[in-house]
Amino acid sequence: MEQPTKQRARPGQQPEERKVTAVRFTDAVPASVEEIIGRAGTRGEAIQVRCKILDGRDKNKVLRRNVKGPVRIGDILMLRETEIEAQKLVQSRG
Repeated sequence: MEQPTKQRARPGQQPEERKVTAVRFTDAVPASVEEIIGRAGTRGEAIQVRCKILDGRDKNKVLRRNVKGPVRIGDILMLRETEIEAQKLVQSRG
């Protein structure tokens, strides 16, 4: 699928050829957010959630994951891997 393309050359130079390659994506597994546990990270920039895997090898497995950005119960996350779980949040007294 690689097709050489010619790029315009500056005056007095030969055009250089570039190869066009296909974009490949890694497989992702859908997971549904079941519970929001709390804020994670040193500044609270991530949200820790419990999510249930909907498809794939680990279907129906429940994982604890850190999510960056807005998230609410019922949202679907696309996980690249389903084997590593986030560490439990330590609840500080205050």
